[in-house]
Amino acid sequence: MPRLPEANALVTGASRGIGRGIAEGLADAGARVAVNHPPGDGERAVALDVVDEITDGGGEAMALEGDVSDADSVQSMLERFEEEWGTVDVLVNNAGILTQSELAEMPVEMWDETMDVDLRGVFLTTRFALPGMLDSGNGSVINVASQLGIKGAEELVHYSAAKGGVIAFTRALAREVSPTVRVNAIAPGPIETALLEDISEEWREAKEAELPMDRLGRVEDVVPTAVFLASEDSSYYTGQTLSPDGGDAMH
Repeated sequence: MPRLPEANALVTGASRGIGRGIAEGLADAGARVAVNHPPGDGERAVALDVVDEITDGGGEAMALEGDVSDADSVQSMLERFEEEWGTVDVLVNNAGILTQSELAEMPVEMWDETMDVDLRGVFLTTRFALPGMLDSGNGSVINVASQLGIKGAEELVHYSAAKGGVIAFTRALAREVSPTVRVNAIAPGPIETALLEDISEEWREAKEAELPMDRLGRVEDVVPTAVFLASEDSSYYTGQTLSPDGGDAMH
């Protein structure tokens, strides 16, 4: 298994779902992990549960509040990280939201909120973590996109557009900062997390029927890809999009 001894990792949106799984997976591989969560006492309590899970297993972690869609909040979060642990070695941009609407009926606010969290958040967190990585001469940025950023889906035009932007961001930035910093993306298929709670049952059944692997994914289907991309085992990977998606978007 890839190991990450003494690596300093920041995972956004790490209190639940894929983010939590990745945070715990990186910790199991030896990294110190900052568990980012949005503002709010309830959100912090959930993040602290993840920290406790990691520390109970012998790892090192801290909860780190930050709204990834707000530049001041993200800059403050990175400053707190660097004060505690120094440079971010591994950045996982995972924070995201998922809502469902046909475009002709979509509130403008729904589009804007999706872009703010799912795409602007990737830019902001990378923007403020990247100078330290470049100065240190090393780093791995891992952007959690989606297979829908490759193939698209009805009633998810806003989400598909944001995640497609994440994939393009990954490729462009990889060319800009290589070989010092590696930048890759993960494009999971539909994964059983809270993000799917508001998806209709009709959508779920149709998706399961069309997947070659005949099931929705699990968090543990995604975590090994993140650990691999964080480690030196992936030292010749940059600008790539790896897709644990059950065959949903073959590319």
